[in-house]
Amino acid sequence: MVNFLKKNIALLWAKKHVKGTKAFKQNAVEDQQKLLLSLVKTAEKTLFGRHHQFEDIKNIEDFQAKVPVADYEELKPYIEKVKKGQRDILWTGTPEYFAKTSGTTSGAKYIPISKEGMPYQISAAQSAIFHYIAQKNNADFVNGKMIFLQGSPALEEIYGVKTGRLSGIVAHHIPSYLQKNRLPSLETNLIEDWETKVDAIVKETEKENMTLISGIPPWLIMYFEKLIERNGKKITELFPNLQLIITGGVNYEPYREKMTELLGKNVDTLQTFPASEGFFAFQDDYKKDGLLLLTNHGIFYEFIPLEEFGKPDARRLTLKDVELHKDYALILTTNSGLWAYSIGDVVRFISKNPYRVLVSGRTKHFTSAFGEHVIAFEVEEALKATVEKMPAQITEFHLAPQVNPEEGLPYHEWFIEFEKEPADLANFRDFLDSEMRKRNTYYDDLISGKILQPLIITNLKKNAFQDYAKSEGKLGGQNKIPRLANDRKIGDYLGKFKKQLS
Repeated sequence: MVNFLKKNIALLWAKKHVKGTKAFKQNAVEDQQKLLLSLVKTAEKTLFGRHHQFEDIKNIEDFQAKVPVADYEELKPYIEKVKKGQRDILWTGTPEYFAKTSGTTSGAKYIPISKEGMPYQISAAQSAIFHYIAQKNNADFVNGKMIFLQGSPALEEIYGVKTGRLSGIVAHHIPSYLQKNRLPSLETNLIEDWETKVDAIVKETEKENMTLISGIPPWLIMYFEKLIERNGKKITELFPNLQLIITGGVNYEPYREKMTELLGKNVDTLQTFPASEGFFAFQDDYKKDGLLLLTNHGIFYEFIPLEEFGKPDARRLTLKDVELHKDYALILTTNSGLWAYSIGDVVRFISKNPYRVLVSGRTKHFTSAFGEHVIAFEVEEALKATVEKMPAQITEFHLAPQVNPEEGLPYHEWFIEFEKEPADLANFRDFLDSEMRKRNTYYDDLISGKILQPLIITNLKKNAFQDYAKSEGKLGGQNKIPRLANDRKIGDYLGKFKKQLS
């Protein structure tokens, strides 16, 4: 009786919630304009607001004229003041949290999360689940056990501001009605070493009625493989009531076939787009591509055409200006005090009513050693088309340029760890190269012009990518290995794991 009530209450909540979201889906442009001016007004007396004459900002054009696009390094002087306990620097008062993330040029980054910003992280996740329940017209999973593969919830303090990984911070805000069903235990969640932690999670969950599992795909795969190794069963045999997989962090499509193989059959999948800087979008229709952009969640968005990104005269477009099927660098202004912040993600709109996006890459993760500017979306789509034509299963891959080969023309080198190799690797390589040429005209020109030779695949031994992640101290949590690079740093390490021809 209790279970019946619980799932039916969840279904009623979900339908009511989805009905209430219709307004923001229809009024995104107007809401965004009002939001920006509200953010500016709130922060008018902050140090950043005084430095950038917020009191004179009356519209979006004024804002863009006074506030330049900035990355973390450019906002860092302000963030350092906040870390020292100073108030009213980027946002009013002091942050509620710092989300600590991996940096590339200066070590860890500390992203402020205000008391106004934190609730949106939680409500966005709830909204994603409510949309799924309402569309499915089924909330059975709420009566089972749920697991969120995440970082440690242990937090430290910097001048009174609680600091930790975003997933660990979020763990402190899981609604009480979900806590009883949530795994793993706090003791297990506090384990820092990722492999040890996954082993403990496997032991805690293998006999449970798991109905919802959430995490980024590479670490879900690691968890599933360990479960199968211990129990000799596919995941849906082990967890017959498993209803929903929630993923985020990376594009799910390259992992879909591998995940389905481990699961044993199709399980509903819900993709999300969260980050320390905010929760931006989620899949509001689990049967269709595209993530609903959250335009009323305390974040004002700008979009720079990818081909203009980094140029001094780059256009800063708003929602009303974007075009479908073009790639844009995502720029954020948030209610936690990030102003015209370049987060590094690239998005592509596939719908404007409502606004839905695909995450098509990273501004810093591309391959363009020869001017081709190949992005993640192109390589992932090319690989997907190739696998559909020539059956194979791919665990992970990385693309790097080889500018100075020992002989012959330069080329793109694809480092691929196969779960199941294609029947003919040479044909697989030729088809993949053809698919890449279809998707990137610059690459096609380089091949046609004999500047590059067709791509070369380096077939890697099992666990090559896990070994690399461990070597960099980035095994587990929300850490992701770049799929594209403009140099050989990752590629040269992976090359040590090349399979020898038999």
